[in-house]
Amino acid sequence: MNNVHVEYVKLRGQQCWRVRIGYRGVTFQEELAARTFAAQLHQRLAWLRARNEEDDDGNGDEPLA
Repeated sequence: MNNVHVEYVKLRGQQCWRVRIGYRGVTFQEELAARTFAAQLHQRLAWLRARNEEDDDGNGDEPLA
């Protein structure tokens, strides 16, 4: 999986912050909002990676939802 990136962009003369993962992105007008979203996304991706690793270990006791 890709990493989460926060980058500064200028759109229509306004300062904006874009949170990207791969080629997908979400743009925010406030840096704090962008960084907060990026942190939450990073935590969610880490959780999903850990969950996938557990599933790959052969602990298939629980059915997939």
